[in-house]
Amino acid sequence: MLSDIEIAQNARMRPVQEIGAQLGLNDGDLELYGRYKAKVGPEVWERVQGRLNGKLIYTTAITATPAGEGKTCTAIGLTQALGKMGEKVTVCLREPSLGPTFGIKGGAAGGGYAQVVPMEDINLHFTGDIHAVGTAHNLLAAVIENHIFQGNELDIDPKRVLWRRVMDMNDRQLRNIVVGLGGPGDGVTKESAFDITVASEIMAILCLAEDMEDLKRRLGQMLVGYTRSKKPVFARELGVIGSLAVLLKDALKPNLVQTLEGQPAFVHGGPFANIAHGNNSIIATRLALKLSDYVVTEGGFAADLGAEKFFDIVHGYSGLTPDVAVLVASVRALNMHGGVARDKVAETNLEALDRGLSNLEKHVANLKKYGIPVVVALNRFPTDDISELELVETRCKELGVVAAISEVVAKGGEGGLELAEAVLSALSKGESKFTPLYDWDLPIKEKIGILAREIYGADDVVYTPRAEQDMAALTSMGCSGLPLCIAKTQHSLSDNSALKGAPTGWTLTVREVRASLGAGFLVPLTGDMMTMPGLPKEPAAKRIDIDKNGAIVGLS
Repeated sequence: MLSDIEIAQNARMRPVQEIGAQLGLNDGDLELYGRYKAKVGPEVWERVQGRLNGKLIYTTAITATPAGEGKTCTAIGLTQALGKMGEKVTVCLREPSLGPTFGIKGGAAGGGYAQVVPMEDINLHFTGDIHAVGTAHNLLAAVIENHIFQGNELDIDPKRVLWRRVMDMNDRQLRNIVVGLGGPGDGVTKESAFDITVASEIMAILCLAEDMEDLKRRLGQMLVGYTRSKKPVFARELGVIGSLAVLLKDALKPNLVQTLEGQPAFVHGGPFANIAHGNNSIIATRLALKLSDYVVTEGGFAADLGAEKFFDIVHGYSGLTPDVAVLVASVRALNMHGGVARDKVAETNLEALDRGLSNLEKHVANLKKYGIPVVVALNRFPTDDISELELVETRCKELGVVAAISEVVAKGGEGGLELAEAVLSALSKGESKFTPLYDWDLPIKEKIGILAREIYGADDVVYTPRAEQDMAALTSMGCSGLPLCIAKTQHSLSDNSALKGAPTGWTLTVREVRASLGAGFLVPLTGDMMTMPGLPKEPAAKRIDIDKNGAIVGLS
C-alpha cells in the first residue's frame, strides 16, 4: 500500500468552488487560498441560520495507544461512505498542530484512503489560523510586560502575571524560563513559561466564539494576572482587544477543503483534548449542520477527553447536540490495553484481548451516561484474526451496542459502508436523549469528583495546597459556576499514563486549577500533565524532506 502522502499526492482534487457548490455556496461565498482551499465568511451564516439542522455524528475512540485506533481516519472514511451512498454529508475536523506533525504523532489529516486534502497544506501552515492565534497571544504577552515596564498604571504584580507565551512546536526547554534578563531597558526579570499554541486560551476562544462580537467579548474576559493588592486584571484593561481581534479576523472564518472522494470538509480550530477542550469550532459545525443532512465531527483522543468536553462544555455554549456517537477501536489497541507489548499486538492473543476490552466497555458505559446511542467502529487491520473480531463483536452485543467493521484506511468510502449503514440505522431509531453529566453551578470540587468517579473510574480525588488555593480564589471571584476542562494524560483513563484498560482503586491528583475566563471554563491540571510537549528521541522531523521539484516526502 502507498504511504499516506503518496496517496494524497496522487489524488485528483476538485476545485474548491465545486466542493462549495455541493453545499449550495456560490463563488462569492468563498475566499480562495489557492485552488483547493477557501474560507467561508459570516455572511453565509446570516443567510442559512434559519434552516433546520442536519444530524450530528460524533466520532470518538477508546483510550489512545501507540498501536493506533484510527479515529480521524474513521470520521473521514464514514463521511466518504455516506457520500458514496448518496447522502449530503460534511466532515468537521480540527487543524493539525506543527508540534505533533514534527514530533511523535504525525499529522491529523487522516490516513490511507480516508484523508482530507490537500494533505501537505493542512498538516503544515494551512491558511495560517494557528499562526494568527500564536501572534495574538504573544502580542498580549508583550503588551502586559510593556505595561509593567512603562510605569504600571494597573499596578500589576510581576510575580502574579498568569499570561505565558506560546509557540506551535514541541519544545520542553521552554516549559520554565526566565525573561527580562539584561540591562535596565530589557524589561522586568521574572520567571515565565511557554505553552504550545493549541493550548492557548485564544485558541479555545476561537473555537467557542459564535461571531466577531462574541470573540471580542471573550478576549476581554481573559484573566491575565493580579495586582499587588491581589485584584484580578483582565485583558480588556490593557486596551488591545481590537488589535487581537484584527489578528484573528481571518482565522475566525472556517476553512473548506475536501475528502479524497470529494465530500466537503471544514477543518477549523485546533485545541488538543488532553490539555485543552479538543474540538473544532462551533462556527464550522453549526454552519455545516445548516448546509448538510449529516455532519461527522470528532473530538481529540478518547471519550473521556474530547467527547466529554464537547458534551459538558461545547454543548452548553452552543446548543450543539450529538445524535449518535461512533466509538472507534482496534484489536491491536485493545491488545495493548490487555497488557501486550507494542511489538506483539499483531499476534492473536484472545486472553489479552478479553482483558483489554475493559477499556472499550468503560467508554461505552460513559457515552451511555449522556443518553446517546453508540455504534462501535472496529478499525480492521490485515493482521486481525476472525476470532478476534468475533470476540469484540460478541462483547459489543452483550453491551447492547452494534459493532461494525471499518476498512476505510485500505478501501476508502467503500470500506466504511457497513459502518455507515449501522450509523444510519441508529439515527433512524431516534433514541438520543442527550443530557450533560453535571450542572455547571455545582461547587468546583463536586464537579471534579463527578468526572473523576463517573468518567475516569477513580475512587477519590486529592488536591495539592496550590489547587486548594486556586479553587478558593476562583470561588471568591464568583467563577466557580463554570464547566471544567480537565487536563489529563491521553494514555490512560486515569492520571497515570502507565495504567491501561479500565483502572480501578486509584486516586486522581489535582495539582492546580487555572482560569480560562474568556473561554468560559476552569482547567484543573492533574497528575504530571504538561501544557508544552517535548519531542521524542526520534522526532518525525527527521523523516520529512522536500525534493528539487517541491514534492514533500515523509509527512504522515
